[in-house]
Amino acid sequence: MKKLFFAFVFILVAQLGFAQDAAYKADVKKMMELTGSTAQMDMAKKQVIAMIPADKQEAFSKEFEDSLKPVLESQQKFYMTEFTHAEIKDLIKFYESPLGKKLAEKNTKLAEQNMQTMQEWSMELQGIMMKYMQ
Repeated sequence: MKKLFFAFVFILVAQLGFAQDAAYKADVKKMMELTGSTAQMDMAKKQVIAMIPADKQEAFSKEFEDSLKPVLESQQKFYMTEFTHAEIKDLIKFYESPLGKKLAEKNTKLAEQNMQTMQEWSMELQGIMMKYMQ
């Protein structure tokens, strides 16, 4: 009877842990959406998909989304390692505030500007590197 009781308690605790982990992960996902990090990936997708022939864009889009899943999971793991669930909830509250919304919006705009700037800089850097590699 003791073994059955302990097995039941173990299963109950495990289920509770999984439920808490799922809620934590859902909150991390929500926080990532609020910060604009997923919007930045959407922006990158739009830029890349424009280079794909129209008749292949739908297939490309599906593969793009599939390739993105491990990236998002890695980011979620990072947040779950570096921040407690309570901290994630506090971040959600912040990013739902007017200032948090403004920050997320500006971060997306900054990322758009930085993408062009970084492309130009990388071309310049290649020229500098070639000068020293010869």
